[in-house]
Amino acid sequence: MTDKLTVSVLGTGIMGAAMARSLVRASHSVRAWNRTRKKAEPLAADGAEIAGSPAEAVRGADVVLTMLYDGAAVLDVMRQAAPGLSRGTVWVQSTTAGLEAVAELAALAGENGLVFYDAPVLGTRQPAEAGQLTVLAAGPAEGRATATPVFDAVGARTVWTGEDGAAGTATRLKLVANSWVLATTNAVGEVLALSKALDVDPQAFLEIIEGGPLDMGYLRAKAALILDGRLSPASFAVATAAKDARLIVEAGRLHGVRLDVAAAGADRLSRAAAQGHADEDMAAAYFASFDEGGGEGVRGGASGGERR
Repeated sequence: MTDKLTVSVLGTGIMGAAMARSLVRASHSVRAWNRTRKKAEPLAADGAEIAGSPAEAVRGADVVLTMLYDGAAVLDVMRQAAPGLSRGTVWVQSTTAGLEAVAELAALAGENGLVFYDAPVLGTRQPAEAGQLTVLAAGPAEGRATATPVFDAVGARTVWTGEDGAAGTATRLKLVANSWVLATTNAVGEVLALSKALDVDPQAFLEIIEGGPLDMGYLRAKAALILDGRLSPASFAVATAAKDARLIVEAGRLHGVRLDVAAAGADRLSRAAAQGHADEDMAAAYFASFDEGGGEGVRGGASGGERR
């Protein structure tokens, strides 16, 4: 089998579009589809073919890659794609969909004779654009020769978690990782909000932890987005982060674990989205600490300009 594949990418948001470009750079033939066509059309300049429907996109594809909003969206789109699917096609399911949804999607794959891979990714816009994601993958050994070139194109590393995609072992690991990412993101927003409320220069906080065990690159990266007002374009949007936070809370509930921090984080992200920050970087959860409009002014604040 040639390593050059025909790959259908369903969903061309922040991550899907970046993954499609990585696949084109790796010399795969890419067909892209998005519910809002204008979000897919820029990929034509990169060498992708833009399809008018999911069924058109998947017809004759070696691999179908789904990167949509949630499990319900994937289920809907793949049902639309069904008339164009061929038995034996590899389905790389990279949407963060949640545990219950993974089982439903694997069942749909079985109904259509597809080789199913539970394959969420770790990383945001920049590593996605660079083809440097970490792919978490679970699925049968016999289809990996086809799936692996796709993983190699979009990621710098693939971590195999099992051979049964329906078990959702890759999604389980993704939810654990995201629980840490979202807790940290929310903590960054709260420490800057408290700095503002107490009239403390946030740089004083960053200086006292510099180089010690409390310091971390992620804290500084997200703090800089807030302090410098660089929340757009998003690396990972507030609305999507809120969805993932809810999936994390639900996964804990299903397995008898109460995740108070994750639940509070989901509320913060949802509140920030309702305040108008849904499409901004998830660091904009910072604004949830204030009444609407009250978050401006942390050393210039998230809107830029000096207000101290």
